[in-house]
Amino acid sequence: MNQGIESFKLPPPFPDHTQLPESDGTFVKNFQEHPQSLILTDSIGPVLEKIHPDGQYAIGQDCGIYWRETDPPEKGAEAPDWFYVGNVPPNLDGQIRRSYVLWREFITPLIVLEFASGDGSEEKDTTPLSRTELGKKPGKFWVYERIMRVPYYGIYIIKTGQLEVYNLINGFYRPLEANERGHYPIEPLGVELGLWQGSYQNQTFLWLRWWDKQGNLLLIGDERAQQLEKAQMEAVSRLQQMGLSVEQIAEALSLSVEQVRQILE
Repeated sequence: MNQGIESFKLPPPFPDHTQLPESDGTFVKNFQEHPQSLILTDSIGPVLEKIHPDGQYAIGQDCGIYWRETDPPEKGAEAPDWFYVGNVPPNLDGQIRRSYVLWREFITPLIVLEFASGDGSEEKDTTPLSRTELGKKPGKFWVYERIMRVPYYGIYIIKTGQLEVYNLINGFYRPLEANERGHYPIEPLGVELGLWQGSYQNQTFLWLRWWDKQGNLLLIGDERAQQLEKAQMEAVSRLQQMGLSVEQIAEALSLSVEQVRQILE
């Protein structure tokens, strides 16, 4: 006698970044948010290129990090204003990342940063999933600390110019102490995070910036270009005072004769 075998259906595979929403439909919170992300990404680029000569790292700017499956899907995601994760490809199968899916990657971001437009209470919310009201999300702080276990979490409260950085120690966040420069060391990257007063993209604010461990500001592309131009001008002037001709100066500095003449004008 043949015994019937009850058929069953396998559950669908976990969705990937192409199958999940890339936005929850909310607006960018303030005009500083976008340029703030750019200044962080631009200035730390040379550091990350040295750490990852193979280019295996990703930076997210207001992109979703999916940490659990929910309905709707965006309820299971957090979208920090800026985050960095190492040892993952910048693109997936030749496609630009739409989001970062933890159950596909298995690598937690090293640092997440939130730019708080309010008083920071949303970014410091420790409400666990077990105490979350139906239809609402658990607290950001709790998710980063207890679920994602992100080693460094920074909260910049824009209105007050206050920066708080937390370090995950034994499974719990502890406030990171600022050094003598008022910066917060991010040891795995060999950099410091702090606040810088200045102008960027026609806006004068306190900006989040990176410094190296010696306290030197990590420059963005425009600043690096200005620094190079200043160094070239000083070198050309010095060699001219030594009596070198335009042609000799050009050869010594690996510049064209036309570039030297433009600097001398």
